[in-house]
Amino acid sequence: MQIEKTAELNLLWGTLILEELARLGVQHVCMAPGSRSTPLTLAAAKQTKLQQHLHFDERGLGFMALGLAKASLAPVAIITTSGTAVANLYPAIIEAWLTHVPLIVLSGDRPPELLDCGANQAIVQPAIFSQYAKQINLPTPDLAIRPESLLAKIDEAISNQSRPVHINCMYREPLYPSTMSANFTKYLSTLGIWQDTSQSYVQYSSAKLQSIPSQESLARFVHGKGVIIAGTLSPKESPEALILLSQKLGWPLLTDAQSQLRQHPSVIGNIDQLLDQPKAKAILQQAERVLVFGGRLISKRLISYLAEQKWKRYWQVLPAQMQLDPSHSTKQVWLCDLHTFASLPWPRSSQVNWALQLTQVNDSLETLFQHQIDNGEFGEAMVIRSIAKSQTPSQQLFIGNSLPVRLYDMFAPMTPEYGSVYTNRGASGIDGLLATACGIAKHCKTLTTLVIGDISQLHDLNSLAIARTMKTPFVLVILNNDGGNIFNLLPIQDEKLRNDYYRLSHGLEFGYGAAMFGIAYNQVDDIEGFHAAYQDAIEFNGPSVIEVTVAQDQASQQIAKIASWVKQN
Repeated sequence: MQIEKTAELNLLWGTLILEELARLGVQHVCMAPGSRSTPLTLAAAKQTKLQQHLHFDERGLGFMALGLAKASLAPVAIITTSGTAVANLYPAIIEAWLTHVPLIVLSGDRPPELLDCGANQAIVQPAIFSQYAKQINLPTPDLAIRPESLLAKIDEAISNQSRPVHINCMYREPLYPSTMSANFTKYLSTLGIWQDTSQSYVQYSSAKLQSIPSQESLARFVHGKGVIIAGTLSPKESPEALILLSQKLGWPLLTDAQSQLRQHPSVIGNIDQLLDQPKAKAILQQAERVLVFGGRLISKRLISYLAEQKWKRYWQVLPAQMQLDPSHSTKQVWLCDLHTFASLPWPRSSQVNWALQLTQVNDSLETLFQHQIDNGEFGEAMVIRSIAKSQTPSQQLFIGNSLPVRLYDMFAPMTPEYGSVYTNRGASGIDGLLATACGIAKHCKTLTTLVIGDISQLHDLNSLAIARTMKTPFVLVILNNDGGNIFNLLPIQDEKLRNDYYRLSHGLEFGYGAAMFGIAYNQVDDIEGFHAAYQDAIEFNGPSVIEVTVAQDQASQQIAKIASWVKQN
């Protein structure tokens, strides 16, 4: 092939790849600037089927793609140049792998002759994500390699894939075609009708298999005292079906913060505290059967309850085969979507409403929270409860890791209306949270609130550049307690050691950061100020930052005080 045609063939391969990804269901492509990825970038720029998102920081770019994929329930493509640009995607790829989110990394790469020879920006990129992504390592574009081979390889890699895929694309220079004078008609002629259709070259049927119990198995399972546990569930999984199942069986439904049901009036939402309350714990210890939907529970007490209880029957329902049980209990795992499983012809349990007293204790805890938190001193739990109370079904709440998600899990109010809840709890890192929330908001285009800690936000300052592009209400609530104050909850006896090596006070505020990116900003230190600032923010079509200044030990002291009251009643 003549060297002047190299750039044009590079672009043709990039065009074929992006077109096939669009046909395979990709809706969004996220791009960071770079030279070696030019054939992919140029192809994406002219691809009308894909929404394009750009960001200069690959780490934030990866997490934005994660959010877009979570919200769209479709694979999202990411284009980066070579070298450490690819490595910066690693945290988002790990999170996506653990939580079964389909990201597709398209990395530009140097050709083989430029590796291990001191060439600029050249690293070994195949297998850079280790076990956390399926690898496809493409050769440099060559007319001797048929286009149908390229498309078939892409189709097999992406079809039915629920986890990250890394497609490494080696390109020789030149990368920038001055014209498109090359005639590739003969080269493309073997693709047949593919060029005249909108379907992928190779079409795979769905690989989803479902297993469900027999009517006899259902009857045996519900014969006794049981509980239903809702773990991490997507808003699109129809988790409300578990309410009807709970009512039909007459078994209590214990909910995690990530179940989408934590605030529903008909569930047991305060399970973390109930398992620390003698009367409630005694009731729960009568349970003989457990039906778990999902996994990745936040409450350590709930995890321990599942592990330590002597279950006669333990069923877990998952959408795909995976191990989501850190206690490695013996159980029956059913691979089935939630709605189908909950809608089976379940018979009434022989022990209907056996745990009604649990509801009364759960309600009493909500009364306690109203008194101790809502009418108490200003702090993080008060802010989180205030935000949770204001959510409606059309809104979205993204809860940051570390202390915020635990406070929501422990203290979220029971309300008749609430929005969708998102988290990043695969690896539970504190990086990329703002970028992920932005990705979710960009796809759904509806009011989104992110509650995040100060250390987490310091990790993701660059993603304020993504937030500034929001055209719908996007509220970033930063809980600034001057450090990683979740470590106040750890049993570290030496307070100086805690301060110097765990909490890491920083003395920073976020006003100038918001100003740098041109984002509206408010700082508040009381609930009246927060209510006013939050109301302004949700009515503004764009991004807002609300920095909530609280004392370092307020949350930990309040948690301890409430725990003491719960144990004594």
